[in-house]
Amino acid sequence: MSTVFSQAGKVGQQTGTGSAGQPKEFEFTTRDFERVRTMIYRRAGIALADSKQEMVYSRLARRLRATGMASFAVYLDSLERDSGSAEWEAFTNALTTNLTSFFRESHHFPLLAEHVAALKEPVTIWCSASSTGEEPYSIAMTLCEAFGSMTPPARVIATDIDTNVLAAGERGVYSADRIERMEPERIKRFFLKGKGAQAGMVRVRDELRAMVTFKQLNLLSDNWPVSGPFDAIFCRNVMIYFDKPTQGKILARFAPLMKPDALLFAGHSENFLYVSDLFKLRGKTVYELAGKNAVAGTALTRKT
Repeated sequence: MSTVFSQAGKVGQQTGTGSAGQPKEFEFTTRDFERVRTMIYRRAGIALADSKQEMVYSRLARRLRATGMASFAVYLDSLERDSGSAEWEAFTNALTTNLTSFFRESHHFPLLAEHVAALKEPVTIWCSASSTGEEPYSIAMTLCEAFGSMTPPARVIATDIDTNVLAAGERGVYSADRIERMEPERIKRFFLKGKGAQAGMVRVRDELRAMVTFKQLNLLSDNWPVSGPFDAIFCRNVMIYFDKPTQGKILARFAPLMKPDALLFAGHSENFLYVSDLFKLRGKTVYELAGKNAVAGTALTRKT
């Protein structure tokens, strides 16, 4: 999922000039910005701070050019008139950025390997904000290493709200500099180097790609295309962009999808204990179900 937004200036009464004092292509008023904030919150649960005004202008101005709209007011009016418009997808994609890397917050992956090594049945992991695929592929590599096989009894469900990043993840093709900090043995085992026109690129090996299934999922949607139960859920650096009521609702929906001993991985700056009593901290931003919820999870697992 899209998680990081660039820093920008504070909201003014009306923005008619850019950061360097140059006239802007489109008028962008405080009312326009407030409408955008309301619309993206309702659509994706993202709570935009006041400081995101310049980011919003920059990204949505591209959509105005692409659609031929003369103003932000006209563009936003068109979206509100048709809740099923395909432009909603482009609007949401435009306001989400995907900061990710292979083995980001690397301390989590040995913990995952240790966790799955103790499991006897097939393993299923949900990566709930997959971005362009680096995180779910890092999970898949960890599973291969934990089981000592390129075809372990495990699968990864990778979801994101942004259809563009999902397509990139499915392709599994990256510039070589994306893996330059990875151990040479991992590179050799899990990637193919491009040649000719693909020089400077790498592709995830087919065995790894076969382990990962990419699906579009909006964490605010009433229906999630995932069912569980999962041995682990990765939801890292996502919740910080939701307000606390939204965080609580999402966490409440996670719990029934987890096996009794499942782990929930959070980002380094996230703390779930302030918004939910369903989980307890195991350590290093890794959570597990609290007592009564673990019992409920046991019943769910037996039923399924």
